[in-house]
Amino acid sequence: MSTGRTAVIIGAGPAGLTAALEFLRRSDIRPIVLEASHRIGGISCTIEYKGNRMDIGGHRFFSKVDRVMDWWTELMPIVSDESGDGAHTVSYQNRTSTVNARTASEDEELVMLVRPRKSRIYFLRGFFDYPITLSAGTLARLGPVRTIKIGISYLLARIFPRKEEKTLEDFLINRFGKELYKTFFQSYTEKVWGVPCDQISAAWGAQRIKGLSLRTAVMHFLKKAFSRKKKSSDIAQKDTETSLIEKFLYPKLGPGQLWEHVADEVVRMGGEVRMNTRAERLFTDGNRVTSVEVRYESGETEIIRADFVFSTMPIRELIHCLDAPIPANVKEVAEGLIYRDFITVGLLVNKLTVTEPDGSPLKDTWIYIQEPDVTVGRLQIFNNWSPYMVADPTKVWIGLEYFCYDTDPMWHMQNDEIARFAIAEVEKIGILKTGDVLDAHVVRVPKTYPAYFGTYDRFEEIIEYTSKFENLFLVGRNGMHKYNNQDHSMLTAMTAVDNITAGNFDKDPLWKINTEQEYHEEKNGSEKQ
Repeated sequence: MSTGRTAVIIGAGPAGLTAALEFLRRSDIRPIVLEASHRIGGISCTIEYKGNRMDIGGHRFFSKVDRVMDWWTELMPIVSDESGDGAHTVSYQNRTSTVNARTASEDEELVMLVRPRKSRIYFLRGFFDYPITLSAGTLARLGPVRTIKIGISYLLARIFPRKEEKTLEDFLINRFGKELYKTFFQSYTEKVWGVPCDQISAAWGAQRIKGLSLRTAVMHFLKKAFSRKKKSSDIAQKDTETSLIEKFLYPKLGPGQLWEHVADEVVRMGGEVRMNTRAERLFTDGNRVTSVEVRYESGETEIIRADFVFSTMPIRELIHCLDAPIPANVKEVAEGLIYRDFITVGLLVNKLTVTEPDGSPLKDTWIYIQEPDVTVGRLQIFNNWSPYMVADPTKVWIGLEYFCYDTDPMWHMQNDEIARFAIAEVEKIGILKTGDVLDAHVVRVPKTYPAYFGTYDRFEEIIEYTSKFENLFLVGRNGMHKYNNQDHSMLTAMTAVDNITAGNFDKDPLWKINTEQEYHEEKNGSEKQ
C-alpha cells in the first residue's frame, strides 16, 4: 500500500531522471521532475536542426561501473551490424549477447551503437594523436628540437617534481613535463576556463584525468602495438584508463534519445516530468525541506509538498531559493562560484579541407584545437558519433565549440555574427573553406562547466550547510559543482536513492564519488562495498 511519499527532483538531466526512474523501480516514492527548459537531458540533450542532430559537448557512453553500463543497455540494447548480416555478438564483462540489428527492440530506433573512439589534437596546422603517443609520426611533426625539449623537461619533472600540486599547471607538468604541457595542454585548457592554468585548482586534473600521464599513454601505445588485438566488440576495457578507451556506446540518435526515453518511462510508471517548470522557492522547517514552490510557463505558481528533494540546479540558484536563514559565509561562497558557459556552432558543409592520409573523410569524433591564434576550442564531427546524426550522409555536419562567460561580447552577438566568426576561424586554420558551408545553427548553453576557481577552495562550507537539511540531496554536475561525467552524475543519484531506501540519509558517500575512481569496485568487477 502506497505511503504517498513524494520526491521533488529539480532538473531533468542524467542525475535527475536517473533518480526518478530508480525511485519508481525500487520504492513506493513517487517522483515529480521539474525541468525549467523545454529540453530533456540537460547538457546531455540532443539538439535537432533540419533533421541534423547536435550533441552538446560530446557524450561517450562508457563507464567502469557495471551498474551504469547495465542501466544504459537495459533501456537501449547494444546493436552492431559491422558484418552486414544484421547480427553481431557483443561482449561485455564476461557476458555475451547477440543482438539483431533489425529486431533489437520494439522500437528499432532505441538502440546503442558501438562506436570507435578517435580524438586528435590540431596544432601547427596538423594532427597529433590524443592521448599523446609519441609515435614516429608525432615525433616527426614535432621536429627534433621540440622533441628533445619535451624529453628533457619530462625527465626533469620526474626527477624534480613539484612537491605540492596546488594548481592545474602543477598537476599537468608533473605528469607530462613543462614542454609537453605548453605544447599540447595549455592553450586548449585556458580556452576552456578563460584563466591561466596556474589559477585553476589541481582538483580539476584529479577529477578529469587522474590516471593519465605521459607514462600511461606510452605504455598503452606499446601494449596496443605488441599485444594480441582484442575483439573489436569488447567494450568493457576494464584495465584501460578512461582517457585511453578505444570504443564506446552511443545512442543511435544522440544522447538526448536515451534521456527522452527515460522520461517516457518515468511517466509510464506513474511519475511526472513537468517541462518549462521552474523551482522558485524551497520551504524548510530548519531541518528539512517541506515543500517546493514552482512557477509554470503561464506564470501560475503551485506549492508541492515534498518528502525528499533532489537538486541539480546550480548551487548559487539553490542558495537563493532556500527559504531559510543563510549564513553570511555560505552566501559569500555561493556568490563566488564561477561557471563557464558554452556555445556550439553547427555547420553543414559539403566537405572539409583536411582529410585522412589516404584522402578519406576524417574519422575523429572530436578534435582539440590547440592553435593559439583562434578561440575555437574543439570541433565535433557528428557523422562519426553516429551516421544517423546527419540527414544527408553525403554532407559533413560539424560542431565548433566555444567556451565563454555569459558576460562576454560573444555571448551577446547575433547568431549570424557568431556563425560568420566561427567559419572564418576554421577557414583560417585550414579546416574548411567558406564556400563549402551550406547552413549554420548556433546553440548557447549557460553554466555548462562548474569552475575550480573563484570561491571553490571554500566549497566545504556549502556542503556542511546544505547537509543539515536531512531530506535535501545535491546530485549531478551543477548540483554538486563538480565537473562530473554523465555516469558519475548518474551514480550520485543512484547512491542517494540507495541510501534513502535503506533509511540512511548520510550525504558523504555522494561527495566521494569522483571521476576515474573505480567506484568501490575491484578491477575484476566485484564490489568491495
